[in-house]
Amino acid sequence: MDIWRVGLVEKSFRDVAASGFGDAPVRWIEADRPFSFLADPFGLWRDEHLFLFVEAYDYRTRLGHIELLQFDRGLNLLGRRPCLKEAWHLSYPYVFEAENEIWMLPEAHRSGKLTLYRCSEFPDVWQAECVVDLPELAVDATPLFHQGLWWLFYSPAARSGPLLHAAYAKSLTGRWSLYPMNPLVEGSIASRPGGTPIVDNDRILVPVQECANGYGSGISLLEVNDLTTGSIKIGPVRALPPPTSTEPFNNGFHTLSAAGEVTLIDVKRIEGSLRRLPIDALGRAHRSARRWFPRSR
Repeated sequence: MDIWRVGLVEKSFRDVAASGFGDAPVRWIEADRPFSFLADPFGLWRDEHLFLFVEAYDYRTRLGHIELLQFDRGLNLLGRRPCLKEAWHLSYPYVFEAENEIWMLPEAHRSGKLTLYRCSEFPDVWQAECVVDLPELAVDATPLFHQGLWWLFYSPAARSGPLLHAAYAKSLTGRWSLYPMNPLVEGSIASRPGGTPIVDNDRILVPVQECANGYGSGISLLEVNDLTTGSIKIGPVRALPPPTSTEPFNNGFHTLSAAGEVTLIDVKRIEGSLRRLPIDALGRAHRSARRWFPRSR
């Protein structure tokens, strides 16, 4: 049983990418009940407050939703509450600003579609704006606006092996086209996005999950060059070790995202005690019930 927790690192993503985490302070945030976890952190600053969006998962229900945590400038937690729930599992709440709006593109491939949400009342009222129309179901879809086009990095859900694909569009809600020379990457080292890309001089650094040693075992930075509809050049993949203060959550690391001068991460420990067995049984029962009696929206 994987138990994740979220960390707020007091060092910018750009500095972390350049020199690692070093001895930067980390504020650790965990779930507020046993056999639950928080993971996949993404955040925005507003009026001297950090609004953090995370996956909140409970093994009792085997279902994730998006939770909002609010911090002051000193990274003191002010409050937390659910912010987006659906009948299906939600995670990876990629939150970003564009076109004078705030958007969220959460992972929801069990719904059979990729839905883009618009924030109608910040920070916790979200409306489904449109379905991102791709010919294949995307996992952990990660958008980036670069040189006049929107790009989407993702891992196809239905493929037999791990792959990293790209698509592009002129507008977020417009028509998306697949990059004609997909896949960009094959194999479990760098095929699943894991956070917010940053543009560093003439290169793009894309956080990707390293899954060769198990799901979410590490984060690497994938270098992308010459990002155009006719050519994408993939550069080196560089592993990024987690902070040294993760103990006992030192069994995995799979999200790295930027929030101003703060970098957001998550790390995990593996719960192996017998106490998890009744929780596992309850979670399987809930999942089976959803399969036989699905809820409507």
